Amino acid sequence: MITAGVDEVGRGCLAGPVVSAAVILKKGIDLKLLKDSKKISFKKREEISEHIKKNSCYAIGIASVEEILNLNILQASLLSMSRAIEKLKIKPSLTLIDGNFAPAGLKNYKTIINGDEKIKVISAASIIAKVYRDRFMIKLSEKYSNYAWERNFGYGTKAHLEGLKNFGVTSHHRKGFKPIHKILSS
Repeated sequence: MITAGVDEVGRGCLAGPVVSAAVILKKGIDLKLLKDSKKISFKKREEISEHIKKNSCYAIGIASVEEILNLNILQASLLSMSRAIEKLKIKPSLTLIDGNFAPAGLKNYKTIINGDEKIKVISAASIIAKVYRDRFMIKLSEKYSNYAWERNFGYGTKAHLEGLKNFGVTSHHRKGFKPIHKILSS
């Protein structure tokens, strides 16, 4: 049986896309390294992500800020998951998804609440997605340095909120999210 793990990253951010990864592990993977991406330091997560990439079949799916605004964050997350699953070069016979929702039309799947903590293949997807999205936000911060995205990755930290207050909203901000919407409507 070929099992894929799927997880998304960035649902709670105020800026940037939502990113999902779908991963099928190969035999050479060190399972001891795999745990919830939020419980691994940035540097270690980068190293583990490279290990996973070398020892798996994986794909990334992205839903843009515009899609988040047009669909809502849940539907955009499911869209990014669906895109990741579709891009897999090997088709899984079972797909394990973190959370309690799955993309429409998916067959042979199981949703698992806190799956990134419980299931190694979902942990691997969590790590790949987080590293991909963090790198994306770090790159974006080179152009938009007033929001500390290289440290907060688009989450609503004090530095990010200060940046919003002092420099306004960018095209990368999620205009439907409360703090952004408040600024735009004041």
